[in-house]
Amino acid sequence: MIGLYTIDIFYLVLVVPALICSFAAQWYVKSTFNKYSGVLTSYTSNELAGRMLSGSGVRDVEIISTPGHLSDNFNPKNKKISLSEPVYGSSTVAALGVACHEAGHALQYHMGYFPIKIRTAIFPVVSFASSAALPIAILGLFFSQILVEIGIVLFASTVIFQLLLLPIEFDASRRAVNALSGILSGDEIRGVKKVLTAAALTYVASALVAVANFLRILLIFNGRNRRR
Repeated sequence: MIGLYTIDIFYLVLVVPALICSFAAQWYVKSTFNKYSGVLTSYTSNELAGRMLSGSGVRDVEIISTPGHLSDNFNPKNKKISLSEPVYGSSTVAALGVACHEAGHALQYHMGYFPIKIRTAIFPVVSFASSAALPIAILGLFFSQILVEIGIVLFASTVIFQLLLLPIEFDASRRAVNALSGILSGDEIRGVKKVLTAAALTYVASALVAVANFLRILLIFNGRNRRR
């Protein structure tokens, strides 16, 4: 079996830098959000997100408040946009950007945006794979090479899922910026773009971590096979 020293090298070389990028992205999105939470506009987040939806013929999506910080999301099952306490009803540039980004996700479902259909289709598999991939692969070390291969395939599906999130998130932000461009001033739009760009970096960082972990697993099991 491949030594722990080698495993640690893979972790240090691949995963640690990706995790550092992830922590940096999280810090950046929080600091950017806090910065533009101090810039007020003449509108509320609920108002503009609602206007964005109704302008595209979406009238069955409810906008509600949810506890937490930056816990905003759109649930296609109950058709609710849940805005966190700092965002719901706020008139800041940061809040408007976040709220309209979530409205962008609602529009993606409403308009049948293709990547969101793929994401919805593979989500049940990914939910299982994310928790089962590594244990199955480790069991394969002791019982069967087939289990190792199954574990790697399952892990690959989680990586694909993370990569698929990128165009979905970027598209939702693009829809938000387009909707706000004719309403907010130039400086306010630039603030919205910075907030949404910072948020997008967290998804890029998450994808980077997923890819790094996947490469680490491939190298570990490939090294084990060469030692047989």
